[in-house]
Amino acid sequence: MDTSNKSLSTKNVLITGCSSGIGLATAQHLAKTGFTVFATVRKEADAEKLRRLNEPNLIPICPLDLTHPEDIQPVINTIQAEIQRRGQPGLYALINNAGGGSVAPIELLDLNAFHSELQARLVGGVALVQACLPLLRQGAGRIIWVTTPAIIPTPYVTNIHACDFAVNCIARTLDIELGPWHIPSIQVRCGGIKTAKGLETISEVEAILKHPKADLYSHALKRWSKDMAEFDIKRTEPELVAKLIEKALCARNPKRQYSIGYMSGAASFLESLPQPLTDAILRMRF
Repeated sequence: MDTSNKSLSTKNVLITGCSSGIGLATAQHLAKTGFTVFATVRKEADAEKLRRLNEPNLIPICPLDLTHPEDIQPVINTIQAEIQRRGQPGLYALINNAGGGSVAPIELLDLNAFHSELQARLVGGVALVQACLPLLRQGAGRIIWVTTPAIIPTPYVTNIHACDFAVNCIARTLDIELGPWHIPSIQVRCGGIKTAKGLETISEVEAILKHPKADLYSHALKRWSKDMAEFDIKRTEPELVAKLIEKALCARNPKRQYSIGYMSGAASFLESLPQPLTDAILRMRF
């Protein structure tokens, strides 16, 4: 693994969703390691927070809201101009991390929120890949997708996991399509990670229990919320995800899937089982 600052400083990395959590931890870690990091956020206040870190290798870029496709080209223009100014090769990595998600049974899903998540994680994510590919070819780069730990039907978080089912397809398909240019498409699958969004689960359950149809699910949601309170205590720090992403970036021949985080191993095991068996286990659990 090459971690010398001199060699990494010419490796430019674009990361989405850097206002908090995994995105922020990864932007800080890679910048300190020596990568040049273009850290995108939606809000100017978050960009200013990044500037106050006074990290010379960390370049905040705002706005990039992937539900607004018109944000993408100005971001690419900014990155391209900065790369040219520095006399560096193209983009070494695109790290697709942005996204949120919410808690609700499918029957009670806020469809506007669901649409926004699909737009940010899928349509916007693909649009960003399309825009970055010329720079990735120049930089002999790679694409990383930060996802959940397995494509299994987990109740109450369809808003998040439905996107990951699709991202799994997109990432694996891209890995085949971009083979002629040796641009790997890599998934970093995260189990329970200690992020602000991850720790909002219980409050989101309390909010969904106010839904007019909440009585249909109240018993199951309250039991699940209790389980999640115990789950939250054991979540993995996001800095460990950042270190794994560094490993995926520095590997000469990176794996196409990496796993990290509390219960990620159990989720991967469930995914490996025949689908009817996985579904039966989850029915018993929920």
